[in-house]
Amino acid sequence: MRKKQASFEVLQNFLPNDTYAYIVPYIEQYTIHLTITKDRKQVLGDYRNPIPEKPFHRISINGTLNKYSFLITLLHEIAHLITFVHHQHKVSPHGKEWKSFFSNLLAPLMGKNIFPPSVEKALIKYIKNPGASSCSDPHLFRALLAFDRKDENYSLVEELPTNSLFKSTDGHTYKLLEKRRTRFVCEQVGTHKKFLFPSLMHVFPINSD
Repeated sequence: MRKKQASFEVLQNFLPNDTYAYIVPYIEQYTIHLTITKDRKQVLGDYRNPIPEKPFHRISINGTLNKYSFLITLLHEIAHLITFVHHQHKVSPHGKEWKSFFSNLLAPLMGKNIFPPSVEKALIKYIKNPGASSCSDPHLFRALLAFDRKDENYSLVEELPTNSLFKSTDGHTYKLLEKRRTRFVCEQVGTHKKFLFPSLMHVFPINSD
């Protein structure tokens, strides 16, 4: 079943002020089929190039993102689209071509009071060499995190004490063992298998009292 495309009017509700007029020309120029989805744990958004069965550009974005993350993610995927239009599959997905297109999409929004100062400061550094996800840059991730809808039950992995228990979003329970650079070694309760968790991952602490 074909996913329902977001209308232009609906899109305005997910974007920061004064950015709708910047985004719409790209959607019109490339005839983008834009879908706003429910929360997905593994991706913030994705781009799919045209295929014979679906001969149009497709972008989907998590509708649970805050408006600044939504805009950055949407531009991230539009940069993938433009990279495909110019190079098809001949270049790396997050190579220098994509980095250039993404930086060029973000740059005109700087200094326009569109982003909060903390986010813009992190973005200015980020667009010099953007990564595969805003989550991959800890400074930008932290800046954007401040504007997320708050769930008082979750913590970041890095906030938990050693040997504490927590439940991940997949429902499994883990014990935090030690830190290794930007990741933490955690042991799955029951199987004793060890996994590396990013320091900025959302988890749900378990009170052991």
